[in-house]
Amino acid sequence: MRLGDVNITRILIEQAMQRPEAPAIVEAAGGGKHTISFAQLVERSARAAALLGASGLRAGDRILVFQPMSIELYVALLAIFRLGLVATVLDPSAGRRHIEQCCGIARPRAFIGPARAHLLRLLCRGLRRIEHHFVTAGRAPGATRWSTLDRLEPLNPITPCDASHDALLTFTSGSTGVPKAAVRTHGFLLAQHAALARSIELEPGEVDLPTLPIFVLANLASGVTSVIPQGDLRRPGFIEPGPVLEQIERHRVTRTVGSPALYARLLRGARTAETGLGTLTKLYTGGAPVFPPLLQELQSVLPRGRVIVVYGSTEAEPISHVDWNEVEPADLDAMFGGKGLLVGRPVRQIELRILPNRWGEPLQPLTAAGFAGLALPPERRGEIVVSGPHVLAGYLSGIGDHETKFRVDGAVWHRTGDAGYLDHEGRLWLLGRAGAVIRDERGTIHPFAAECAASRLPWVERSALASRGGKRLLAVQLGPEAPADAARRVQGTLSWAQLDSIVQLPRIPVDRRHNAKVDYPQLEKELDRHGH
Repeated sequence: MRLGDVNITRILIEQAMQRPEAPAIVEAAGGGKHTISFAQLVERSARAAALLGASGLRAGDRILVFQPMSIELYVALLAIFRLGLVATVLDPSAGRRHIEQCCGIARPRAFIGPARAHLLRLLCRGLRRIEHHFVTAGRAPGATRWSTLDRLEPLNPITPCDASHDALLTFTSGSTGVPKAAVRTHGFLLAQHAALARSIELEPGEVDLPTLPIFVLANLASGVTSVIPQGDLRRPGFIEPGPVLEQIERHRVTRTVGSPALYARLLRGARTAETGLGTLTKLYTGGAPVFPPLLQELQSVLPRGRVIVVYGSTEAEPISHVDWNEVEPADLDAMFGGKGLLVGRPVRQIELRILPNRWGEPLQPLTAAGFAGLALPPERRGEIVVSGPHVLAGYLSGIGDHETKFRVDGAVWHRTGDAGYLDHEGRLWLLGRAGAVIRDERGTIHPFAAECAASRLPWVERSALASRGGKRLLAVQLGPEAPADAARRVQGTLSWAQLDSIVQLPRIPVDRRHNAKVDYPQLEKELDRHGH
């Protein structure tokens, strides 16, 4: 790699040269499977780069990618990175207004996706304004067919990129305002790969079942085969478990990374089939709170395997991790007793501090001495802030920076928006969103403290803490085995929380991405709808 050139494509090609014939990605296709080796992926992405380059796209141009997790997604991404273009990703299910806003912010020059994605051009003016269109499957008016790349010679040169060169642009949901655009540079992606490879122990030759696109990139850069789960990965909590369990067995999957909602589904399927989770030896889960009962059950079906919780966010992935085998009975008692959710020690590449919770107020620049004086000691609860090479330094055009960024002697720190604390062993405990803390005449209570404690009752499928009219309320979603006096039992189990009422809801709303995090704004609407 030339001095100053950190194009992420180079590390992927270096890995391909070491394991050219090994399968890089396996996906279900037409009732069977489709496999591409590392060498084939490099060659096909070079042909795709020739196709994009022939359209006049140049380094720095943004390319909107609406391709689901698949082989062709990574062919497209590697082609984009090779040319120094910027892959732009958003959630099309967020609605037309969201797409229009994101297109207005990013102003992409090209659009890549299957025919069904191109149908959105009929509805969205922002998509119609895009200059170049490529259709990866089927046909679309005015779009170049992706299969054209098969007739082109590979474009082997890689555009030199320095660490500050943009590589990937993603968007927040924008549910409470204008979407924020998170910009990841080539330097950032390399730093994130180094952190992920170490924290989730990526080893060449392993076979992974990943459910988030960023982990496939980490796999490709580590010589790990990725088996893309069969099902709609936009709704992991609703995936049919049978086909995924069959993939794990057939491809002898050794590791997996995904939402706790997915693993709850797989456990349900494994119980029905009276099987375990096959050949898995390492299971990493996160992206949402993972409470002890699920971890205990996962560990029970992986008696010789490891279950690891990874804590991170869009702006900083990973932040910390904990191996469930390292959790002591006293830790479990603390979690069920309202002390929060243990997520382990911060990863080596990150700096983490706890500050007094001032979420919602911008933080002014600080000196190192001022910052040290502000940081809270062990066991003191506050707002979690992080800094490091794989922590996002800012958003596009600075939109959102004043809410989540501050500087210490010029260095950028990120406010995660989560509340928590460090214990005397240096381990991080999560307490929920910093803005969801309830403070009243009885003291302070955090969402995860109550929700984790409620998870101790096996028939509580989900719970959510809220404050209504000055009253502490716990909404619960109960399973079919719940006793008639469920509310009384919940109240007794959480006596320390001094709850005013227990409200039963048929379903507690969760986020779209992971299907596991409580959607608190939607919860408020549900409580209104049910008269609470």
